[in-house]
Amino acid sequence: MTRNKLYSLLLIACFAGFIYLFYSIYNLQNETFRVCFIKNVTGYPCPSCGTTRSVSFLLAGKFTEAVLLNPFGILVAIMMAVFPFWILTDIVLKKDSFFRAYKKTEAVIRKPWLATILIVLVLLNWIWNIYKNL
Repeated sequence: MTRNKLYSLLLIACFAGFIYLFYSIYNLQNETFRVCFIKNVTGYPCPSCGTTRSVSFLLAGKFTEAVLLNPFGILVAIMMAVFPFWILTDIVLKKDSFFRAYKKTEAVIRKPWLATILIVLVLLNWIWNIYKNL
């Protein structure tokens, strides 16, 4: 993936994430609308179900509730807070520090032992979501 494609994709994803997050915060009483395709089709939550609510708990200062609902919310909140600024700084300064960090991270994650650990963590989170009947 090229630098420009990655930056465009992540900026669009963050922008869409912010729109959905703010939509969700202001429409908490209307929980009939679900974005999760897996939950809509199967009735079972996916590993990322509850991430938006987890981020909104973090914004409200409810760290414990956020972690218990879905630990992925912490990662998503950090990425949504850091990535747009880092990418925009790279664009303005005509640098590629984010792109280089992305490539290094991707190379590390591709190591079989680490990829296995991350897959197990995702599966454990999925089991946790199903157990909570999220």
